[in-house]
Amino acid sequence: VQLQASGGGLVQAGGSLRLSCAVSGLTTSDNVMNWFRQSSGKEREFVAGIIWREGKKRYADSVQGRFTISRDAAKMTVDLQMNSLKPEDTAVYFCASSATVIRTATGAGSWGQGTQVTVSS
Repeated sequence: VQLQASGGGLVQAGGSLRLSCAVSGLTTSDNVMNWFRQSSGKEREFVAGIIWREGKKRYADSVQGRFTISRDAAKMTVDLQMNSLKPEDTAVYFCASSATVIRTATGAGSWGQGTQVTVSS
């Protein structure tokens, strides 16, 4: 599978951004699409995941109620709508595929390149 993330940028606290991940070459090992993020000096952390066929979603506690993950099977994209952004959301965001539902980066199979999100206070 090939994953291509886009949509990052600079936004003020309280603002919104929408990230998109273009998916191609989906295989039977890519049952779940995820968003992770990594800020300077920290480990890569899980943000949200969606089971591709069922559409079931899971979120990290830190983004629950503010972020929404969605997928468009026709367009082959996985989006992350981020609202009420906070400075602590500043990070490089990555999309990743996995065979099963995961909570850690070690469970991911394929990664896209990251896209920078910067939230100013």
